[in-house]
Amino acid sequence: MKIAIMSRNKRLYSTRRLMEECQAKGHEVQVLDFLHCYMNIMPNSPTIHYKGQELSGFDAVIPRIGASVTFYGAAVLRQFEMMGVFPVNESVAITRSRDKLRSLQLLSRKDIGLPVTGFASKPDDVPDLIRMVGGTPVVIKLLEGTQGIGVVLAETRKAAESVIEAFMGLKADILVQEYIKEAGGADIRCLVIGDKVIAAMKRQAMEGEFRSNLHRGGSASLIRITPTERKTAVAAAKAMGLNVAGVDLLRSSRGPLVMEVNSSPGLEGIESATGKNVAGMIIDFTEKTAKPWKTQTKGGRG
Repeated sequence: MKIAIMSRNKRLYSTRRLMEECQAKGHEVQVLDFLHCYMNIMPNSPTIHYKGQELSGFDAVIPRIGASVTFYGAAVLRQFEMMGVFPVNESVAITRSRDKLRSLQLLSRKDIGLPVTGFASKPDDVPDLIRMVGGTPVVIKLLEGTQGIGVVLAETRKAAESVIEAFMGLKADILVQEYIKEAGGADIRCLVIGDKVIAAMKRQAMEGEFRSNLHRGGSASLIRITPTERKTAVAAAKAMGLNVAGVDLLRSSRGPLVMEVNSSPGLEGIESATGKNVAGMIIDFTEKTAKPWKTQTKGGRG
């Protein structure tokens, strides 16, 4: 197979591992900095050009699209789809999961466990918004934040009101969520491929911190998840339409709660914590799924 990896940097751990596994399994692989791709949107003959050359002959594309470049990355991926190239994650699923509000609404529609969440643009009554999610402490999140950036724990009503008013003064869209105290500053990252959780790790926040992101100094360790947690993670990925996803869960007194569904999950932490060849499993899935997909779509879809 000829496989494209959409990534801004071939030296990143996740990109490098996917390249290694492609080569180990005998596939031709090319890493494309998709911001340097440009497209010819022609009826019946869409093309993508890169560094002066037309891209052709690809059987599959693995998107590694950062949150800040979702719009253009999804456009390039959509062009690959129109050309009949199998996407490991489809463009519509990526844009769906990147919209935090939309993804929470979709998960809620599927009756998947979530923290109580409020969303507002210009609430006339901030105290009522706080009461609506169960009162303080509350977690306040920027809708566009990633990797724990723009996430604040407000422990008192006065602090929560001040933070909400400050964000709104900056014309920022925010989510206000209940704080799950029993989680103890830890969450579970489940790596879903297809309809299975193939690896899971516990991420524990550093002392004095409630955000468990590894980018914020959190630690990762192997964990055994319950059948309910496994079922919830798979259902969350399916609700987004993602074949490969990192699903972040909190353990609460009322069962697993989904915090986020990530369409480009990092591989370094979970491979290190579990000892599993996650990159190899992604390539195996790509091999298994690409040919039936191309047959089913009969030359691509938009």
